[in-house]
Amino acid sequence: MQMFKLGRLALLATAITIALSTPAHAVTDAEWSALKDEIQKMKSSYESRISELEARVKSAESKAGAAEDKAVKAETRAAQAEQPKSSVSRFNPDISLIMQGKYAHMDDVDERHLTGFLPAGHDHGKRGFSVDHTELTLSANVDQIFRGYANFALVDEEIEVEEVWFQTLGLGKGFSLKGGRFLSALGYQNEQHPHAWDFADNNLVYKALFGEGYGQDGLQLKWLAPTDMFIEPFVEIGRGAAFPGTDRNRNGAGAVAAGVHMGGDVGTSNSWRAGVSHLRTKASEREFEGHDPADVEVVGDFTGKSKTWLADFVWKWAPNGNTRTNNFKFAAEYFRRDESGTLNCDDADLADPSACTGALSGAYKSDQSGMYAQAVYQFMPQWRAGYRYDKLWRGDADFNGADIGGTIASLGNYDPSRHSIMLDWSPSEFSRMRLQYSKDKSMDGQNENQWFVQYIHSLGAHGAHKF
Repeated sequence: MQMFKLGRLALLATAITIALSTPAHAVTDAEWSALKDEIQKMKSSYESRISELEARVKSAESKAGAAEDKAVKAETRAAQAEQPKSSVSRFNPDISLIMQGKYAHMDDVDERHLTGFLPAGHDHGKRGFSVDHTELTLSANVDQIFRGYANFALVDEEIEVEEVWFQTLGLGKGFSLKGGRFLSALGYQNEQHPHAWDFADNNLVYKALFGEGYGQDGLQLKWLAPTDMFIEPFVEIGRGAAFPGTDRNRNGAGAVAAGVHMGGDVGTSNSWRAGVSHLRTKASEREFEGHDPADVEVVGDFTGKSKTWLADFVWKWAPNGNTRTNNFKFAAEYFRRDESGTLNCDDADLADPSACTGALSGAYKSDQSGMYAQAVYQFMPQWRAGYRYDKLWRGDADFNGADIGGTIASLGNYDPSRHSIMLDWSPSEFSRMRLQYSKDKSMDGQNENQWFVQYIHSLGAHGAHKF
């Protein structure tokens, strides 16, 4: 506004200057009139310019205010972006529900088992219609340092805690730490939940080794090497309560696992991953059931050491890396397990004597191995076909200095095997229907044709599966 006052003073000064510059003689009315007109024109011109300047100043002030508002909003958004992600989603975790079920057409077998191998539990061999695990999963970033994950298996009236863990975010130098209950990094399939399997049932290798999958209550440390090739060693310490170990009331770690996975790309269409891993644990009175040579039921337990080695290999192909139309996956795993300690066996029913009558107890030692290989090909969008071959080698299993089969026939010298083919249809990433046929020879004297029709449906947000 100071500018406008100066403008008016300049106008007055100009008028006085014109008046003073007029010669000193009588001024006529016409000259006064002309002078007034000149002054009026100058006044109008200055007022017009002043009005124009005032409008420009108001416009500039308005734009400056709008720019300031935008700057404040931008600063607010930047501050929110810098805040931990969990502050926004702390009460809104990713939640998913996996529904699984199937129809199984199998022979009427009272007690399914793997001949030659101590039972590991987790038998899902129900005939007819059944509902498998319904999995409820919650996951979210806890804050800028930790991420949390929980997976619950709902089975009829039971709720099983399959995984509940935290994991570090950005620990640095390629390291990550996981703690809680988690599926071990052993092998390839072990970290996969049943809904991510490529077949309707588990392979015989994992049935013999872990029943379904090996879980740890403990800590896991991984390191991603800063190399062009994928190299990721890991080490785990845990309670060791899962098969082949047992829960023991002691301090420290009951199981130790370690290994390394490596992989890379071959061109733009192929990728691979391979690994070796080792599990060392102990069992204390690990219970089992079986039958003697006269088919009389016996019970027993094992106490001792268990050592397992696993080797895994996976190859994937997709044209130019695009898996939408066609893709192919080959996976294979091999294991070797040694156990040594003390084994006890006795009659399951005192009224029906068995080969274990008198509660036999003695040294037990076994050296067993097995493998599976499977190939799955997506031959057109939404449709896949696959083949899997399972083979176990019972190896040496000695009890009291002799082959254990002479005392417990269900642990006799027999090598289980199975062939499986499947066809599945996935109309979207959230649903899958599968038809499977298996020629099962996992029990001595049993040559079984098995048919499965399975459905898998996913509700809610579900993270991507591992390689």
